[in-house]
Amino acid sequence: MISIYARRRAANFTIMSLSLLATATGLIVLFLILWSLLRHGVPALSADFFTKDTPAPGNVGGLRNAFYGSFMMTLVGTLVGAPIGILAGTFLAEYARGSHLGQAVRFINDILLSAPSIVIGVFVNEVMVVRMGHFSAWAGAASLAIILVPVVVRTTENMLTLVPASLREAAVALGAPQWKVIVMVVYRAALQGMLTGVMLGVARIAGETAPLLFTAFGNNFWSTNMNAPMANLPMVIFQFALSPYADWQLLAWGGALVITLAILVLNIAARMVANWSSFGK
Repeated sequence: MISIYARRRAANFTIMSLSLLATATGLIVLFLILWSLLRHGVPALSADFFTKDTPAPGNVGGLRNAFYGSFMMTLVGTLVGAPIGILAGTFLAEYARGSHLGQAVRFINDILLSAPSIVIGVFVNEVMVVRMGHFSAWAGAASLAIILVPVVVRTTENMLTLVPASLREAAVALGAPQWKVIVMVVYRAALQGMLTGVMLGVARIAGETAPLLFTAFGNNFWSTNMNAPMANLPMVIFQFALSPYADWQLLAWGGALVITLAILVLNIAARMVANWSSFGK
């Protein structure tokens, strides 16, 4: 009869083997993706790639207009979505603890966090694009801001909840009003964690394609008019990757490599900020 100890060792070996197999599978897939991006994307990188606009088939060009459009829409989306997310997270952590309203807001935020981005794109299309009568970068930035908000809300609430209550009590004992306690004490203690949440949110929206299909649409020419269709990197990658032209496909690989590296840098920076916060404590 097999002893309990032997059965436990067999079960532990099985679970460990399956865990290592799953980890190795994920790492191999990630390596293959990165290798494909490097193998196909590096040949596309040149001075023209960063200084010229999207070309017609057979002509020399780059993705300058797409880089600018993605940067502007991501910047505007962050400037709009981050403050809303921080304020909503502050409400949940400081003013609505244990209340029915706080639970309802938290539940809605969780739904919005898991909502498909294409649904948000369709919503913004109906609310802004249809009423304005044309596609625009403002509509694209609005859709990105909506996607960013629940990410920032969740991280802000978590970071503020981790701040010890003794810090709040000490500030209140000195006669400080609640808003000043939050701004001068709680925010300072949770600053690194909140910044990490914003950076992760930016990495989340930087590669979104679906909502921009219904809002910003795209533009093959250089444009700084936010009230008109504007080129963006995910959209150009989507279009060029499906085209039959080899030069467009090469630009798509280069754009995919650049946007992947940008998101990777943002995630690494967020990790470094989080580790710095933990080290400081």
